[in-house]
Amino acid sequence: MTRRHGYGLLAAMVTLVVAMSAAIYVGATLDDGSRHTRAGSQGRGDTGNDVAPASTGAWVATWAASPVEGEPGTEAKGLAGRSLRNVVHTAAGGTGARVTLSNLYGKQPLTIAHASVAVAAAENSAAADAATMRRLTFGGSPSVTVPAGRQIVSDAVRITVPRDSDVLVTTYSAVPSGPVTYHPRARQISYAALGDRTEDPHATAYTERTEAWRYVTALDVLSDQANGTVVVLGDSLTAGSTSSVGANSRWPDVLADRLHAAAESGADVPRYSVVNQGIGGNRVLRHGGVGVPAPNASGLSRFGRDVLGRTNVKVVVIDLGVNDILRAHDPKTLRASSIVSGLRELVDDAHRRGLRVVGATLMPFGGFHGYSATTEALRQAVNAEIRSGRVFDAYTDFDKALRDPYDPRRFRADYDSGDHLHPSDKGYARMGEVFDLENLKGAAPAQL
Repeated sequence: MTRRHGYGLLAAMVTLVVAMSAAIYVGATLDDGSRHTRAGSQGRGDTGNDVAPASTGAWVATWAASPVEGEPGTEAKGLAGRSLRNVVHTAAGGTGARVTLSNLYGKQPLTIAHASVAVAAAENSAAADAATMRRLTFGGSPSVTVPAGRQIVSDAVRITVPRDSDVLVTTYSAVPSGPVTYHPRARQISYAALGDRTEDPHATAYTERTEAWRYVTALDVLSDQANGTVVVLGDSLTAGSTSSVGANSRWPDVLADRLHAAAESGADVPRYSVVNQGIGGNRVLRHGGVGVPAPNASGLSRFGRDVLGRTNVKVVVIDLGVNDILRAHDPKTLRASSIVSGLRELVDDAHRRGLRVVGATLMPFGGFHGYSATTEALRQAVNAEIRSGRVFDAYTDFDKALRDPYDPRRFRADYDSGDHLHPSDKGYARMGEVFDLENLKGAAPAQL
């Protein structure tokens, strides 16, 4: 062999080794939604679990939650040495699944030693149906390191995921890292256990409880029930603050059930899943925050990550604006036109991707501590623009549906959770029920 040929062979071998070593990272993306690639289109692990779904269908998002910030108390070591079992609820069923894990608010690499997905044995339980337990892989490997500020999408695994069911996504990290990227006030109890119990189907070891989702930000399924995804972008009114814990009574949950039932009955409605990207306290407009990325990123800041970054999106529903009013430094200097301009910017971003956009009027908050004649006037001015038809492709009038007919500045009493800002379970149900399914039909206006 000549020296030239030897060097060529050596270079080829080095290239192959580097490519194989890097395969595990090809799914790690910037968590701002600018790129959204996957660790592998098919699972290739030798775990003995079913991988690489063979069924036909469409990949859709069946559940999602927006990363909000780093979990307090986890800055130094994260939650190393614990198995974190997240309980998530599906909007569509399927024959395969893949999971998105985020280290957006991490300050150092996050090494996931093992991860699994399984259908829960019962609602609101840490116990899994043992027959459905699947080890997750990332580029064929059972472990993965996610750089700070990035996310990873697992390989697909073959698993039958029922619609309207709880699914358990469990991660285990042996190496300290932090802070833990999480979504607090989830209105759903998740669990943790000491040691690596990612594939333990039993609930016995899972003695720690939390109302938060940790690391996991999306669950996709290969579905024959849905062929697209509706993403609802909102604040606490969408996230379901004050709704009953573990009841899945947020208004997007109600909408998902209605849409599925209508499609199953043969009604002329789209066959879409619905996922909730609500964050408590969220605003439309960009606002300052400590840290890069800032916690509780505004709708404009997170639109690429939380909406455009979801799988097979067809329609965006936007219910934002109340916190821009209530959290304004000085409401007397805030102009309703600024909020409306922000909403229109979101619509333009969606239209550039060919997505239809449905909006919602801002509901009353009379009696809440931020209420004043000034904030009420701002709310009314924003609603007037929404009702004019000059903001969204279509809109739902939540204000009209939930306000007290005798005092329109307030909720109707039975729709009020008691804090005069968030609906009761009955109020959330009303929101989901008045949403016109016809609004989800059609495409975005053509871009000139």
